[in-house]
Amino acid sequence: MNFGSLKLYIGGALLEATHGGKKTILCPADEKPIAEVAWANEADALKALEAAQDGFKYWSTLSLSERKEWMSKLRSAILEKEALLRQAIIHEMGKTYEGSYEDIEAITNALEFYPKAMADIKDEAIPDPENTHKHLMVHQAAGVAVAYLAWNFPLLNVGFKIGPALASGCSLIIKPSEMSPVSSYLLGEILHEIDFPAGVVNILTGPPEKVATTLTKSNIPSVVTMIGSTKTGKQVIADSSSSIKKLSMELGGNAPFIVFDDADIDAALDLAIGIKFGNCGQICVAANRFFVHENIYDDFLKAYVDRVKKLKLGFGKDSDGDMGPLVNRQGQERMIDIVSDATAKGAKIETGGKIPNGYEKGYWFEPTVLSNVSTEMLAYQQETFGPIAPIFKFKTDHEVLTLANDTEYGLASYLFTENTERQERFAKELQFGEVHINGVKYAIYLPHGGIKNSGIGHDCSVLALDDYLIKKRVTSTI
Repeated sequence: MNFGSLKLYIGGALLEATHGGKKTILCPADEKPIAEVAWANEADALKALEAAQDGFKYWSTLSLSERKEWMSKLRSAILEKEALLRQAIIHEMGKTYEGSYEDIEAITNALEFYPKAMADIKDEAIPDPENTHKHLMVHQAAGVAVAYLAWNFPLLNVGFKIGPALASGCSLIIKPSEMSPVSSYLLGEILHEIDFPAGVVNILTGPPEKVATTLTKSNIPSVVTMIGSTKTGKQVIADSSSSIKKLSMELGGNAPFIVFDDADIDAALDLAIGIKFGNCGQICVAANRFFVHENIYDDFLKAYVDRVKKLKLGFGKDSDGDMGPLVNRQGQERMIDIVSDATAKGAKIETGGKIPNGYEKGYWFEPTVLSNVSTEMLAYQQETFGPIAPIFKFKTDHEVLTLANDTEYGLASYLFTENTERQERFAKELQFGEVHINGVKYAIYLPHGGIKNSGIGHDCSVLALDDYLIKKRVTSTI
C-alpha cells in the first residue's frame, strides 16, 4: 500500500518542505516504500514556531466549550478516516491489524476526555486569616507546546499530547518520529480538511539535529514534552535551557515482572505474553526482566515457552499474526546482540533467538525466551525494546526487590502474589511510577508516568493538564 506524497502541516496549510526535501518511508515488514514525506529543516521549524505563536493567540481566547467543539469535530473526522489511518499505522510500524486499533482508540478517547477533565479544573480560593484581602489561584494556558513523539504508537502518542494541549488552550507543534510519520502527516490532512484554526496544531518531521534542536532551543515554546528514550530526553532537557520551559517526559523503562509461588500462574502467564510480545516488545511498559520464584520456576518456564512457541508472525489486516516485525534494521541487530551477549555469558535459548526462516525481507525476529540468565547480561541491564524474555530465578522477597530496583529506570512494574502483606510492601518499595498487581490496566483517565530516569510529569489522566497550565495568584482588597 502506498500513501503517496505527504506534506507538512504548518499554519493551517499543507506545505512542501522549504528546501524541497523528501524522505521515502519503508514498511518494516517487507521494506517496500509506502510514502514520501516532506522532510523539514530549520526554516520549516522556524515557520512552525511562528505559526504556533499566532495560533496560541487565537486558541487561548476561545472558551472551553468552543475548544471542545473543535476537538469533537476532529475526533469525528478521525473516526471517518479510521480505516485509512489504521492502514498507515500497520504499514509504517508493521503492526498487526488488531494492534493498530489501540492508536485510534487512544487519540479519540483523548479528544473526548480532556475537555471534560479541563471543565473540572476550578479556580481555587485561598483563605486570608487577617480578612484583609481575597485571593484566587487561577489556571491559564502555558503557551506554545512542542511535542516529540516515539515511533512505536504513532497516533496513540499524538493523542496523549494533543488532548491535554488543546483542552488547556495551548497551541501545539507535533514532531512525529522520522521512522513512523505517515499517520501523523495524514492527521495533518484531516486537520486541513476540517479547516481547523490555523497554527493551533502544526505537524512536521525531519533530522532531529535540525528540526528538534531548532524547536527546543527557541524561546517561543513554553512547554516541551516528549515520549522517547532517556538519552534523547537528556539532550532535549539540555537544549531547552535557552529559556525556562515546562518539561514533561515519558522515557525509557526496564520493567520487572515478578511472580511468586502463591500467584495465579495462568493469569501471570497470560499477561507475560501480552505485555512482552505485543507490538513486538516495542512498548515502554513492556515486561523486560522476568523474576520467578524458585518453587515454580521450572513449571512456569515450561508453560511460558510452550505458549511463546505458539505465537504466529504476521502483520496487516489479512493476517492472523500475533506479532509483527521490529521497526528497523538497528532494532533487529540489537536483538541479535542481546542474544549473543546472553549466550556467551551462559544463558540458554529456550525458543527463538534468531531471524525466522522465510522472513529475510523486513526486520523480523523470533519471539525469544532465555533461561539461566544473570545480572551481567545486556538482557538485564538494558531496555530490550524487542521480543526477548529473560527469565530469572529468585528465592526471597528481599532478593527480588533488590534485583527489580537495580536499574536506572522507573516506569512500570508487575507483581503477581496473593499475599496482601507482600502486595503492600512491594507497592511501597518498588521504585517505579506504576505498580501493577495481579493484572494490568491502562486507560486515558489513569495517570501514566515514571520516576528516576524514566521521566517527569504524566501522560493520561487529569494530571497531564498540569504540564500545559500555569497557575496565577490574583489578590485584591476586600
